[in-house]
Amino acid sequence: MSPAKDDAEVLEIDGREVRVSSPGKVVFPEPGLTKLDLVRYYLAVADGAVRGVAGRPMVLKRFVKGIDQEAFFQKRAPEKRPDWIETATLHYASGNSAEEVVVNDAAALAWVVNLGCLDLNPHPVRAEDLEHPDELRIDLDPTDGVPWPQVRRGGRRSRRARRPSPVGLAEDLWQARAARAGANRASVDPQ
Repeated sequence: MSPAKDDAEVLEIDGREVRVSSPGKVVFPEPGLTKLDLVRYYLAVADGAVRGVAGRPMVLKRFVKGIDQEAFFQKRAPEKRPDWIETATLHYASGNSAEEVVVNDAAALAWVVNLGCLDLNPHPVRAEDLEHPDELRIDLDPTDGVPWPQVRRGGRRSRRARRPSPVGLAEDLWQARAARAGANRASVDPQ
């Protein structure tokens, strides 16, 4: 993102105010897309984006300096957040825990995009039942130099490898991800 500082812009989304800080920061340099452009894009596709993550705690993968700079992963929900941002507390085998963001609506989606989250990384569990995964996810994150058609072929092969399924896989969804990656997702019966 460019170092230019802009005044924040406040968007009203479904009765909630979402503050977009530095709306003029360039996130995608080549086409010149700004943070506000991305927030507006995600709002335009919010129905589908929220459907894919609703009710699931998520790790925040933040591209705070733009798509061409290294991202970092943030497990814990920021302490400074609107009171309407939902969270779930995950407990790990190490004994640690993390309160993670749960995106359930367009306003929460816009809020995480403002943080620099360009691809969404939900857990395969629902916030109300953290002990029983209900999705199988196969992430395809290629190294530099792997062409996109090869990633897509890998996605098709991973889908074929799961059929027939002994664990009751239901829907099958290919998800192209913002960071030059893809994922296959399928619902499973949480037992």
